[in-house]
Amino acid sequence: MTVVFVETDPAGEVTLTSAEAITFARSQLLPDGGAATSREVSGPPSGSTEGVVIGPLSDAAVDALGRLGVGVIHHLEHPELAEYSAAAWAQAIVDVTPESGTLLASGTPRGMELMAHAAVRTGARMAANVIAVDEEGLLRQVHGGTAFERLRLDGDLQVLTIAGHACTPKETTPTIPEIIAYDLTVAEADLATRVQRTEVEAADDASGLTSARAVVGAGRGVGSENGFAEVLELVDHLGGALGVSRVVTGLGWRPHAEQVGQTGSRISPDVYIACGISGAIQHMAGIEGAKTLVAINTDAESTMVQRADYAIIGDLHEVVAAVNEEIVRRRG
Repeated sequence: MTVVFVETDPAGEVTLTSAEAITFARSQLLPDGGAATSREVSGPPSGSTEGVVIGPLSDAAVDALGRLGVGVIHHLEHPELAEYSAAAWAQAIVDVTPESGTLLASGTPRGMELMAHAAVRTGARMAANVIAVDEEGLLRQVHGGTAFERLRLDGDLQVLTIAGHACTPKETTPTIPEIIAYDLTVAEADLATRVQRTEVEAADDASGLTSARAVVGAGRGVGSENGFAEVLELVDHLGGALGVSRVVTGLGWRPHAEQVGQTGSRISPDVYIACGISGAIQHMAGIEGAKTLVAINTDAESTMVQRADYAIIGDLHEVVAAVNEEIVRRRG
C-alpha cells in the first residue's frame, strides 16, 4: 500500500505539489494503481493508493482526489490538530500508516518535516527529493538538483518525499474515494511545539506563483527596488506571476513569497522569462520544471543564458520595454 500525505490550501483545494505526489505514486510506484509492499524499493509493486488529509476535508478535495486515483481517504480531524504541530501531525499520520508499504509526501517544507518525524517514529528508512523509481532503485536530487543519487531502501516501510515538479499531475478514471474518519488521541508531549498564530500579508501568497503558466523572473539586474516597472508590466500582459532571485529578497526589494529557488518556490510554468538573473545553482533548482526558458541578460556567459532555450543579450529594461510595446501594438 502507498499512503500519500495530502496538503490542501486555505480554500480546501488539493495543492499542486500534492497532486504531483499522488500522480508520482500512481505512475512510478503504482503503474497499475497499486502500491508498495514489503520490499526493497527497486521496482514497481502492486496494491492501492490512499491519501491522508489532516483538518477540514472539502467536497472539492474529495472530488480531486478521486480524479487523481485515490481510493481511500484517511481523514484526521481533532481540535488539537487544527493548528500545525509537526510531532502531533506526524504521529497522526503514523497511526494510519500500515507497517509495510510506502509513506510519501511532496517535498514541501511541511512534507519534508512530517516525513522526517514519521521516519524516526517508525524506524523506517527515508529518502528525500526523489524524482524517479525503477528497477535500479530510487533516483533523487542532491546538492540543489545539480547532482543525482541512486539508492535503495530496505525494510518493510519506506518513507519518501517527492521533489517538486518531478512529474505533471495527471487524472485517471474517476473514483468515489472511501472516507475513513478516526477517533484520535493526541499526546500532550507531541504538542510541545505548535503554531500559535498565523499572520499572512496580502502579498505573502505564493500559490499564484507555483500555479502560473507564465512566470517572469527578476534578479539583481533590475538595479533597485524601483526597477520592476517593465517586468511587472510584462507579468500583467502575460497574465502570469513574478518570481525573483534570492538576492532580490535579501536586499528587501521584494517579499520572500516571490522567491524562486531551493529556499523559495519550485515552479513548472510553460515559460519562464529570466530578466537579469545570472543563474545561481539554488535558483536553477527552482526552475528546472519550466518547459521553456528565456533569458534576458547582459552577460552572454552567464549560467542562465547558457541553459536557456532562447536568450537575448542586452539591458533588461530596454528589452522588456520593447517586448511590452510590441505586445501592446499587436493587441491593438
